[in-house]
Amino acid sequence: MAELKTKETKASVGGFLKQIPDAARRKDAEKILAMMKSVTKEEPRMWGSSIIGFGRLHYKYASGREGDWFKAGFSPRKDSFTLYLCGGFEPHADLMAKLGKYKTGVGCLYVKKLDDVDDKVLRQLVARSMKMKPGAPNV
Repeated sequence: MAELKTKETKASVGGFLKQIPDAARRKDAEKILAMMKSVTKEEPRMWGSSIIGFGRLHYKYASGREGDWFKAGFSPRKDSFTLYLCGGFEPHADLMAKLGKYKTGVGCLYVKKLDDVDDKVLRQLVARSMKMKPGAPNV
């Protein structure tokens, strides 16, 4: 079985955020960091070279493949912020309808900038996802 490449590292979260060249994106990243830290009650950790994760979970597929991942996280990608949340989005249709402008992948929420979404709804979404029973990460 292939091993998951993205793992928790000792890299500095603050140092990573300081490297974001665009001041507005860096400010949005800092706001997401503060919000997730507040909601999750977890300390942020770098996962791989570009993901900030909160908390830790161990998952196991029915096939027997297993590994470690974070409970919630985000990455300030070039095109948009990628937010990683547990449990998918179907259970949160009521919140998704009120969130604002976004796109989704299997387990990721893509937001161009924080002004595109309702921050109170985003906080609720993160809080709810922390209570979901996680499956394996969609990576």
